[in-house]
Amino acid sequence: MVQHVLVAPDKFKGSLTAAEVARRVSAGLGVPTVELPVADGGDGTVDAAVACGFDRVTIEVTGPTGERIPASYAWQPAAGTAVVELAEASGLRRLPGDHEPLTATSYGTGELVADAVRRGAKRVVLGLGGSACTDGGAGMAQALGARLLDAEGNELPRGGAALKALDHIDMSGFVDISGVEFVVASDVDNPLLGSHGAAAVYGPQKGATPEDVRTLESALSRLAAVATQTHGLLGAVEHDDRPRPMGVAGAPGAGAAGGVGFAALAFLHADLRPGIDYLLGLLGFDALAVDARLVITGEGSLDEQSLRGKAPIGVAQAAARAGVPVVAVCGRRTLADAELKAAGIEAAYALTDLEPDPERCMAEAGPLLERLAARIATDRLGGNR
Repeated sequence: MVQHVLVAPDKFKGSLTAAEVARRVSAGLGVPTVELPVADGGDGTVDAAVACGFDRVTIEVTGPTGERIPASYAWQPAAGTAVVELAEASGLRRLPGDHEPLTATSYGTGELVADAVRRGAKRVVLGLGGSACTDGGAGMAQALGARLLDAEGNELPRGGAALKALDHIDMSGFVDISGVEFVVASDVDNPLLGSHGAAAVYGPQKGATPEDVRTLESALSRLAAVATQTHGLLGAVEHDDRPRPMGVAGAPGAGAAGGVGFAALAFLHADLRPGIDYLLGLLGFDALAVDARLVITGEGSLDEQSLRGKAPIGVAQAAARAGVPVVAVCGRRTLADAELKAAGIEAAYALTDLEPDPERCMAEAGPLLERLAARIATDRLGGNR
């Protein structure tokens, strides 16, 4: 059997999708390859699933500031599996203008989930990352039929700040999710509240001022308190016997995507898994690595953030279990050789090695990647092309 090179990169953000990176690397190698675009649950997760054989389902949903937009999720009919990417409906890239930290909503993500459930999904994988909202997943819950009410019985407007007035939650109209498994794929382990929580850590990235952060922290705290008191959520996700002294709000990952992780745990009873590890399993990485002679992974920037559960490190760990060497391609890198080797990556090839101008690297990423791949073939494949 002719051994192949497994090309499993993430996207080069702002330049190439993961599928485009894989295609360019394959073209430059000149050897048999298998292309497996990957993602870690954030931007590009749906695209990666579609590139690996899932169908794309596109519907109209509510964007983060209320406008109607087209958004997609990935669908595998045979298995009844849907891959929903929060960034598709509720991401920063969906903002029509300025950030709206107090009023941005995850409602559109709930509409994607609801459509997948109505389609007959047996498993919904929810990729969290790149969100524009800090609403604790309240919008997602509203789209699924939850009514968030104030003391007078009026429905709250969408957005995180409005949750300060939350008095009770009516779940009588919630969509029937019996028989549906929900999995949150995320590399974020922040809790919902506190100095490491959704508002404090991620709010400023979404345009929140210090005063906005205090408002959102108070609002999310109210959501957690009401949900816990009225729905017994302290025990709702403790079926796996992991200690969670602060209940769902304190669970690792509850703060993901502005607190959408909290709503997924609390209202969907989701299991939270490391994003890249779970998605590699879903996309069949292990089987494709069996006969590989080399794995090539990568992303736009190999830096300190990469070491915190990003796609290339997950790919390297999975390849190590299969006994296959790994190299990476990237736009730029700030990690030293020793750091890369400790993470399981033998070498990294950066576009900036060929072109020092970052703007040209972005504009000419495709051709430069092909040149890098040719260099990898010479260095790593023994000239056996």
